[in-house]
Amino acid sequence: MKHTRKRLGDLLIEEGLITPEQLATVLKEKDSSQKIGEALIQRGYITEQQLIEVLEYQLGIPHVNLYQYTFDTSLFTLISKETASRNLIIPLKKEGNKLFISMANPMDFIVIDDLRLSTGFQIEPAISTKDEIIRAINKYYNVDDDFDELLGELPEKDRTRTDDITDLDSPIVRLVNQLLSNAVVQRASDIHIDPQETKVVVRYRIDGVLRTERVLPKSMQSVFTARIKIMSNLDITEHRIPQDGRIKLNLDFHPVDLRVSTLPTVYGEKIVMRLLDMGSTLNNINKLGFNALNLKRFNEMIEKPTGIVLITGPTGSGKSSTLYAALNKLNSDAVNIITVEDPVEYQLEGINQVQVNQNVGMTFAAGLRSILRQDPNIIMVGEIRDKETAEVSIRASLTGHLVLSTLHTNDSLGTVTRLLDMGVEPFLLAATLSGIVAQRLVRKVCQDCMEEQEPSKREQEIFARRGMKIDKVIRGKGCASCNMTGYKGRIALHEVLVISDDMRRVIMDGESFQKLREIAVKNKTIFLIDDGMLKVKQGLTTTEEVLRVAIPD
Repeated sequence: MKHTRKRLGDLLIEEGLITPEQLATVLKEKDSSQKIGEALIQRGYITEQQLIEVLEYQLGIPHVNLYQYTFDTSLFTLISKETASRNLIIPLKKEGNKLFISMANPMDFIVIDDLRLSTGFQIEPAISTKDEIIRAINKYYNVDDDFDELLGELPEKDRTRTDDITDLDSPIVRLVNQLLSNAVVQRASDIHIDPQETKVVVRYRIDGVLRTERVLPKSMQSVFTARIKIMSNLDITEHRIPQDGRIKLNLDFHPVDLRVSTLPTVYGEKIVMRLLDMGSTLNNINKLGFNALNLKRFNEMIEKPTGIVLITGPTGSGKSSTLYAALNKLNSDAVNIITVEDPVEYQLEGINQVQVNQNVGMTFAAGLRSILRQDPNIIMVGEIRDKETAEVSIRASLTGHLVLSTLHTNDSLGTVTRLLDMGVEPFLLAATLSGIVAQRLVRKVCQDCMEEQEPSKREQEIFARRGMKIDKVIRGKGCASCNMTGYKGRIALHEVLVISDDMRRVIMDGESFQKLREIAVKNKTIFLIDDGMLKVKQGLTTTEEVLRVAIPD
């Protein structure tokens, strides 16, 4: 098959999907090792589906959906798993002297030539999405299906022998690696290992929702737990107290950082592993989903030389990402930034990060006091958990520092009440608080299978109650790209509350919560539900997702 060697950027410009300016920007900013198509998708200029359609149409390369494809597994001996993973390719079928290969980048002629030489076949490329190919590689290469049978070969009394859980070729090591690899491919944020009476359930949290991935037999529980503990440098002999650890490893050429937490339950130790995204995309404040007014207000808050800025929301609502993005924006040679965190999730260059260690008395409050002797300009406290930390943070802002921190509350106004409940003096709070950002994460509609629909009667009522009108809503009908869920990726909803002089007076006078709300409304504060509804109007998410995280008045 003869290919016209045309550059991908030119093809996309011809189709009107990107502008020459966007292409120039991406070529200038992208990593030298990153493919142009990948860089354009990452910045949201095109979707993977649009890229595939252009290549299919312009180059005549067929598109193969791997979601329910029946593979000829005998062909997997022709191409090693390492080659397939590195080049994002998978063999489909052979006809005579032709070998059909699905590729994420069918314009990679070097890979096609290499395959022709190494296999002896004429290569016929097809195109599939990157995620589909990675999922297929993990599913069909080196599959160890019957781990229970393999484990049954070990003597009962030696089930947790250290040599079995450290030998890289043992079945338990392969199983753990496969589960971690699958989690990375499916973009899971957490892996839950739940021991039950007769089985062990492995679940992934993908886009904020838990889904069962695999059910393991009870007999594997101890050796499985021991393997994870060894990887995260935990004490494998201790089962009665919670432990925390960390795993750093490379999976399929991808660096993975996991935070591990164990918790003793009646059926054994429950393990939760948080996968930390080490990508730098979250370090840009403009990519966090703030609308124009909220972004302007948030930037004004963090650019003040003193005061406290709080980010609030439940666990897993993206507070850390917003904090790190703010620190990244403020980070320069002219300022001294020090953080005290538990744990330090992302390491940022040029910022002094301190890890809390309760065992040796290094608490948030103790760390904060020491930081104040280090001549800082900006201080980030991982979380305000008690009155002592709150008071030291307030003293720090009173003495000319900008303090950024997080707090677990439902909304921005509830944060003021929470701090007063902690025992913080109203006059100190009024003097130091600059602003509060309440945040939640909702799932984004899949860009590859989205379609316009008529809004339901209930949706129209909800919008009308917020003073808005809705003519159409966008929903995903489900495709291979989003695992048939209709959602892919997440976006944040924000409620940015600027503490005005009127609010300071209300806080100092101890007036009612309702009074604060009235002032917030008068100051045109966009509440969580309103930001959610605006994002529904933009076609970014659905009403169901917004109502899952934000309560209408």
